[in-house]
Amino acid sequence: MKQEHIIKYSSKTRHLLKSITWRLVASLDTFLLSYIISSNFVYGLKISVYEIISKFVLYYFHERCWYKSKFKNRNLRHSIKPFTWRIIGSIDTLIISSLIFNDVYLGFQLASFETLTKLILYYIHDKVWYKSKFGLQHEKKL
Repeated sequence: MKQEHIIKYSSKTRHLLKSITWRLVASLDTFLLSYIISSNFVYGLKISVYEIISKFVLYYFHERCWYKSKFKNRNLRHSIKPFTWRIIGSIDTLIISSLIFNDVYLGFQLASFETLTKLILYYIHDKVWYKSKFGLQHEKKL
């Protein structure tokens, strides 16, 4: 019973750290794309800051759902998971950027470009973390 508590605690810590590292990578990508699309440093910064908050929360719950899922096929899991996150992330980006740009068209542009860049970056990030044993504890056989 106590071992179960340790596994749950360590998995939450792992997902928290995984969320932080992903948000750093993703925020840099968002900032660069926002700046390129708008030619406005402040817009890029605002969108990135708002998304740090919104996506940090959304990503954590996305990770918890996948962790609790019964999905067994690792390769298929790593192929599907980026798409489920990207759908959530793109909707969030579209809403935030459209409000900041005050232009839905520019919001769609950003969300569209991010779909490609973030899928690639997320796949790499997820594979690195999947191979890492950081934050996981295994039951010891007595």
